Amino acid sequence: MNILIQNGTILTMHDGKIIRQGAIAIEEEIIVDVGKTKELKRKYGRGYEKIDAKNKIVMPGFVNTHQHAAMSLLRGYADDLPLQEWLEKWIWPIEKHMTAHDIYLGALLTAVESIMGGTTTVNTMYHYTPEENEAKAFADAGLRGVIGHVCFSWRKEEDRKALWDLAKKWHNKEKGLIRVSVDPHAPYTVDPEYMEELKMLREALTEKYGLENAPIIWHIHVAETSDEKEKIQKAFNIQIKNGIMEYLDSLGVLNEKVVAAHCVALTDKDVKIMRKRDVKVSHNPISNLKLASGVSPIPKMLEKSITVSLGTDSPCSNNTTDIFETMKTTAILHKGINKNPTLLPAEKILEMATIKGAKALSWDKEIGSIAVGKKADLIIINLKKPHLSPLHNETSHMVYAAKSSDVETVIINGKIIMENRTLKTLKVKRVMELAEKAKNSLLKRVSANIK
Repeated sequence: MNILIQNGTILTMHDGKIIRQGAIAIEEEIIVDVGKTKELKRKYGRGYEKIDAKNKIVMPGFVNTHQHAAMSLLRGYADDLPLQEWLEKWIWPIEKHMTAHDIYLGALLTAVESIMGGTTTVNTMYHYTPEENEAKAFADAGLRGVIGHVCFSWRKEEDRKALWDLAKKWHNKEKGLIRVSVDPHAPYTVDPEYMEELKMLREALTEKYGLENAPIIWHIHVAETSDEKEKIQKAFNIQIKNGIMEYLDSLGVLNEKVVAAHCVALTDKDVKIMRKRDVKVSHNPISNLKLASGVSPIPKMLEKSITVSLGTDSPCSNNTTDIFETMKTTAILHKGINKNPTLLPAEKILEMATIKGAKALSWDKEIGSIAVGKKADLIIINLKKPHLSPLHNETSHMVYAAKSSDVETVIINGKIIMENRTLKTLKVKRVMELAEKAKNSLLKRVSANIK
């Protein structure tokens, strides 16, 4: 399909360039031209589906760098609890009863919610099952994603088999929409020897299935709470003198392919190591605040030129996939606690949600900004809303005023996935009905097991 988007205000996220009365020409999945509407209309006429973006923003789709997509089935199930109790007494016990179909439906619901909120790429960590899984859900929805299998010390052989199957069946599949990752859960659930093995396994999978332009990344929770050091020491009977990143670095597992989620309890030495190893960060402010885990020192990391992106975390700990909400929270949180209103301006936040997210996932050569030669992952936002009027600054509006419901059209890989708020790949009502049915069945199984 060839598409010409015209008459819009284009936030390219490329060198800060904004094009008013702009146009984007798309051929198949690739952006072939970007410029003024009057110029592109003369060059791209017949054979192009026209989308009028007058009074609308056209920008790259959001990149959500930390999710557990299947957990939408548990949205609201266990709220207002500290992280360890939330995980050990509520989440992990109910997850034992989730089927492959539950995982698929949960991820499908998250994919629908993500697309309708303007997110075009999601990095998700969950339990991979060969029959039905998050990769299939994303593919069915038309969502771009990195699909990981979460690894624990207590199931090493199962993890190894799952990772090889996941990479073989899904890496760089669905016209390049789906990539995979190796996902150690956390330093306190993955022992030192297994952590080192998983690094080598990522390298082996990359050699077998990865491509130079489609690498397999490493995705891990790190320093989510201030007591993580004690949890590691208790779990594996080892002594950790300094920070969590310093500990991981001593194992030789940190490099530019690592996406570290949360990064709340960091030492100054940790930050220096992250810069040295080019570790990428996924900042999840809403989940961290809701679980009272603390606040990540994002300004300090940005001062060291560390790549910082944005994640929502799961629909069970957030409780939405809303990147607009995450952007605004990120901006005002760090301004507030640092008592500095100039920190994290809107332009920087929007970068974190787009091009920096793409960079975190080693996907920035193809997505994250609007430029000739890149994949056409775009969203169109309607400015004709009371809360977006009057208009002084488009970038400011996207961060501080816009809502996910303002997203009107979503294009992923050159394909129109949502148009005028109508999803074209799935029936939203049907997905919601199936998710509700799956939730009820899951709760019955849990109840029967307790009895």
